[in-house]
Amino acid sequence: MLKSIFSFFENLVPSFPKRNEGTPPKNPIKFILFFTKGLCGFFIAASILNAIIAVGEALFFVCLGLVVDWTSSSSPHNFITQHGTSILVMLLCAGVILPVASVLHSLLIHQTISSNYSSQIRWQLHSYLLNQSLSFFNDEYAGALANKVMQTSVAVRTAVMKLIDVMVHLIVYITTMLIMLSNANISLCLPLAVWLVLYITSLVCFIPQLRKASKLQSEQRSTMVGRIVDSYTNISTVKLFGGHGKEEQYAKNAMDEFRHTEYKALRILTMFDVSVQFMNYTLLITLVMLSLWLWSNYLVTPGAIAIATAIAIRMINMSRWIMWEVGAIFENLGMIYDGIHTVSVPVSVKDPENPVKFEKFTKEIEFSKVSFGYKKSVEIIHDLSLKIKAGEKVGVVGPSGAGKSTLISLLLRFYDVDSGAITIDGVNIKNFTQDDLRSLFSMVSQDSSLMHRTVGENIEYGAKSELQKEDLEEVAIATDSLNFIENLSDYRGGSGFDSVVGDRGVKLSGGQKQRIALARVLVKNSPILILDEATSALDSQSEKYIQENLEKLMLGKTVIAIAHRLSTLKKMDKIVVLDKGQIVESGTHEELLAHNSLYKKLWSLQTDGFLNKFDETQDN
Repeated sequence: MLKSIFSFFENLVPSFPKRNEGTPPKNPIKFILFFTKGLCGFFIAASILNAIIAVGEALFFVCLGLVVDWTSSSSPHNFITQHGTSILVMLLCAGVILPVASVLHSLLIHQTISSNYSSQIRWQLHSYLLNQSLSFFNDEYAGALANKVMQTSVAVRTAVMKLIDVMVHLIVYITTMLIMLSNANISLCLPLAVWLVLYITSLVCFIPQLRKASKLQSEQRSTMVGRIVDSYTNISTVKLFGGHGKEEQYAKNAMDEFRHTEYKALRILTMFDVSVQFMNYTLLITLVMLSLWLWSNYLVTPGAIAIATAIAIRMINMSRWIMWEVGAIFENLGMIYDGIHTVSVPVSVKDPENPVKFEKFTKEIEFSKVSFGYKKSVEIIHDLSLKIKAGEKVGVVGPSGAGKSTLISLLLRFYDVDSGAITIDGVNIKNFTQDDLRSLFSMVSQDSSLMHRTVGENIEYGAKSELQKEDLEEVAIATDSLNFIENLSDYRGGSGFDSVVGDRGVKLSGGQKQRIALARVLVKNSPILILDEATSALDSQSEKYIQENLEKLMLGKTVIAIAHRLSTLKKMDKIVVLDKGQIVESGTHEELLAHNSLYKKLWSLQTDGFLNKFDETQDN
């Protein structure tokens, strides 16, 4: 029964709704409202229930005062006769209406809103960030981004729910109490009214300071987390270079800065706390003395004194609760400000509103007068034009920094060109969705990036559907990787294709990672194959095996190969030589060697093992 009730309320709101279109607003209120669509009705219902509970709690003190007056004016023998009906109504409210309202309020807050609200925000932020361009991720710590997605979702939920619980409850409660006290004697309202004005003044004085301190604290927390994650991510480099001490100091500096921002926020809270306590004690003393004076002059009943004193004590207790809750609200608002600064960034590479559906690659890829720079003031690619026919195998070479990898990034539309156009079969790549465009390409790079998942999950990452074990084994045999895969195991007890490869494939050698990457490419089976320094980081034996697999993989495909090892490009139909972002030469391997060309110089230097030295000379 209970489980069914919980499930009913938990399923009133979807945890993973469709992502809201557009960029999350930078204004905190609009940002919160952006992620609150579909939940407004539940927040209103929770607020109404909260108001009912607040009125009930305030009326409890009124009932207490009435009972005091009734007991002082009635004898025990006729008390029930005179006031039995009123007592019954009080018990009905206290024993039925308030508990029902409290239960419904708890179910809405905890089951319907709490988990689902943060889950919705977390899901939508994650979905939005996945659509960001590579440049966005290059400028941020991965750990800090993940931290901001998590903390922003929780901060929005906490701030909104505390506002509902605190502000609605507080406003309704205080209004009800002031009305009840004024009915007893208007004079009893004066100390509470003065206290309320002073309390609000304190909030107005301290809240802006607290908000500023909370924002700084949240920013510093993200920096601290980012530095710690950076150390863990690059732990092999840290150990290789004996960087333990450096990393300790690197993180310690961030922790120290965070500690100081925390001190600043807590100092403000302490001053706020002291101010509130002073006002509280003044209120209690003033109210007690005023009540006694009014009673001595027959202006109020003992019940009114009981009401006023009980309300004053309740207000004193509530004031500290309000103070800490307001502090928590603004601490969370600081996290929201920090999150907005990072996540509310417009997507720089967008899909078209009316995309062209790509059917089949049959003609050519064309770069037409393309220019691009990561910074507008520095061009990496300048006025470059190039045609690659379907089925053609093209090598791209040049000194370091010539723009080879940038050319591939532009083709894959990781970045948009500054001028010119890139077309496939005559259609500008901006007219395709990014997923459609990239479905045409498979890529093997120098540093094959593997997920911290199982071998099987990594291989089938590019597949349109889940592969059976027989399919995985077939692909592994084709890439000479079945033997080492079968010998893998992990700490969870997984083995073979179910073995986790570690962060970025850290448990595998360079050659093993490349073979997994090749298997993934084989599964995707795209018409265009990109090889970006695919074998440059391997030893000779691994390179030989990978090279043989690559030759099989290239059959029947359009190939674009970037390589420092020029020997791998001999079989290309055409070789394009880049220098300073421009094509300076083009031809077959034999044609380029027949002339006194840059390619010939690169070939000569590489055969003597001096390519790196030449790169440095070119850069200088």
